[in-house]
Amino acid sequence: MKKKNNPLTTSYTDLYLEAKRRYDELLLVKDSKEAALEKGLPGKIHVSKTSHGIQYYLRNNSSEKGGRYIHKSEISVIRQYLQKAYDEKILKLVTTEIQSLKYLLSKSERTVNNIQKAYSASHAEVKKLIIPIDVSDDDYAQSWLDEPYERKVIPDYLPFLETERKERVRSKSELNIANALAAKGIPYKYECPLQLGSGAIIYPDFTVLDVKRRRVLYWEHRGMMDDKEYAKNSVQRIKALMKEDIFIGEKLIITEETSTNPLGTNEIDAVIKKYFF
Repeated sequence: MKKKNNPLTTSYTDLYLEAKRRYDELLLVKDSKEAALEKGLPGKIHVSKTSHGIQYYLRNNSSEKGGRYIHKSEISVIRQYLQKAYDEKILKLVTTEIQSLKYLLSKSERTVNNIQKAYSASHAEVKKLIIPIDVSDDDYAQSWLDEPYERKVIPDYLPFLETERKERVRSKSELNIANALAAKGIPYKYECPLQLGSGAIIYPDFTVLDVKRRRVLYWEHRGMMDDKEYAKNSVQRIKALMKEDIFIGEKLIITEETSTNPLGTNEIDAVIKKYFF
């Protein structure tokens, strides 16, 4: 399953996830506007355009004519009523879009699942003879994990630290990161080589697969930031990654610690939650 043969593996999934993200955002907006309107002042504001400018009137309901004139000196009251009118309009528009997206997502999710099952539910022998356009999350992750790579050699003089997956790592914090990723079912490769545009090869601490979004992220743990030479090399490494369009907060995750301020497991969990859930 080569990526170039699977157009939906990236584009189709990303489109669905973007719609899902928009749907979730709109639900938050809907909740906030409903809460604000519940606490709003009674009545509605009417904005009248005259030759002398804008005038504001307070009405008990939208069918009422005229209304009580609100002097512009009551700017706080005017602002609250204008915000209320705006929130009511936005709530209607947001509700309409939510309904549309809900319908789209329900149809798309079924279609996405059926497209993926057309391959992933097939017998292993059959899979070998098919070039799929999209696959299940499990098949996608397994295909990525099955790609062979040569890790950077760890010197014998370093402490022997082994992850739950029986991999040797260089530090206790890297051990905690690896075990946390594995415990949450997030595919990763430890010190997988990455060839830069210059031809140089570097070994990011963790190359991590975000299965749902069909993207690869790099997690660099900088474990000796109180060492000046180490910190200097770490900065150069980030600069090299930036030249490859790998930026912090997007494709690059950075965690740090010093000898007196170690990386906590709660911080590792927070990072994983932020980027992968």
